[in-house]
Amino acid sequence: MKIKNILLVVLLVFTYSFVLAQKQELNWYLKSYSKDKIFGTSSTNALELLKDKKSNQVIVAVIDSGVETDHEDLKDVIWVNEDEIPNNNIDDDENGYIDDVHGWSFLGGKTEDINYESYELARMYHNLNSYFYVRDTNNLSEEDALKYKEYLFIEKEYYKESKQMEAQIKQIQVISEYIERVKSAKGVFTKKTNKKYNPTDKNDASIKKRMKLILLFVKPSELESQVSLASKQLINSYELNKSSTDSIRKVIVGDCPSKAKEKYYGCNRYEGPDAMHGTHVSGIIAASKNNQLGIEGVADNVRIMVLRAVPNGDERDKDIANSIRYAVDNGASIINMSFGKYFTPNKELVDDAIRYAAKNDVLLIHAAGNESKNKDIETSYPTRILNDGSIAKNWIEVGASSNSRKGKKIIAEFSNYGLTTVDFFAPGVDIYSTIPDNKYEDASGT
Repeated sequence: MKIKNILLVVLLVFTYSFVLAQKQELNWYLKSYSKDKIFGTSSTNALELLKDKKSNQVIVAVIDSGVETDHEDLKDVIWVNEDEIPNNNIDDDENGYIDDVHGWSFLGGKTEDINYESYELARMYHNLNSYFYVRDTNNLSEEDALKYKEYLFIEKEYYKESKQMEAQIKQIQVISEYIERVKSAKGVFTKKTNKKYNPTDKNDASIKKRMKLILLFVKPSELESQVSLASKQLINSYELNKSSTDSIRKVIVGDCPSKAKEKYYGCNRYEGPDAMHGTHVSGIIAASKNNQLGIEGVADNVRIMVLRAVPNGDERDKDIANSIRYAVDNGASIINMSFGKYFTPNKELVDDAIRYAAKNDVLLIHAAGNESKNKDIETSYPTRILNDGSIAKNWIEVGASSNSRKGKKIIAEFSNYGLTTVDFFAPGVDIYSTIPDNKYEDASGT
């Protein structure tokens, strides 16, 4: 589940828990503390030290929302499957995926792509609700009694999450309505018009005060578009959560969601309807260094393999497992996984894929999450802790840090953390990177 940074800022401000951060420098994450007094990755220094060494090209699979493969700063670093002839509608390399030239999407069918999905908690609730709706819960087998206990817990959490989403939608609507009132009174919404706006009552005055704080970070025009987007995403997810989305999935993608081990479905439309997150992540990893355009990625001599498996909503376990296996089978050495959720119905599928990656010496890099939670206490998925209690050794868990020059509050306010579950923190605040339509934008996250 992806969390939009603007939405996060807005909700935190409106619950009085936001801490001001300083404006970051462009490409600060490449810099070093010893040279620049910035807590970056020191990757520029590292590459300088290694400039006389010959490097081997590394394929990095990005399992995400999709990637704009023809972006000006990415087109030269996108992986090409040389065993596949483009657009001939033939599976030339016989790997089960037709015309998979740059990777694969497990979220698309013949003509359409999945954009919005419900949350996993909602899918689990509706599946269990359907199962027990036709059963006498006073006369259950031992196996069903255990499942029913799980159902009662899932039901409680489902309604709790629904109420939280309702509250978030209301908060976003309050902001949207305030912006419209300012525009109605002053013609446009800017810092200046917000300052000159005369509130209609005490509540309006309170919103104005908080809006002043929000506008310290976010451009008014950007805030307007992101509030609109956040509202749309929340409402879509909320509506999808109210009913099972498996039927929609069958129509669009064509697979059967209940067949957990199904492998060969999807399409080769790598970008999908919302590739912002995946494109931003890919730019951080590998944006071209020597084209005098945009930004510079952290790594050199890498190729990005695109695997679309993360919708607006929660990713499905079978899609993640299949993505990992595809990456391993097609030569990736590293798999980047900037997604996560707190409920999982088919953990064993992903666990087996993690073991498969380990067996083939493939490293998994996973984002810790953006909910300010202690992962030592609350587990999110996927996780390196496998069903048999063993720990995957090919796994690195990463939280987000800022460029704090004094070393104080270096961990990002939104970042999950954990003494035993998060390995280290890497730059994740105001990172300027590639986004669709040949553009660039700041975003924050683990």
